[in-house]
Amino acid sequence: MIGCITNTDTANISTLIIGIVLAIIVGLVIYSMIKDKKNGKSSCGGNCKGCSGCSMRDFENKS
Repeated sequence: MIGCITNTDTANISTLIIGIVLAIIVGLVIYSMIKDKKNGKSSCGGNCKGCSGCSMRDFENKS
């Protein structure tokens, strides 16, 4: 039957729509992160002594 939409077609359309929505959300998150970085907003407070992820922390503590 040409022109009929089957259950498989409906599932493929649903998957495509969900994929597009997720791609848009991820794109907006990345855009927001880049925008914040350009505006100088960052999660880093500039205090390396209190940062557990900073490689300079041990160096500064020894000095």
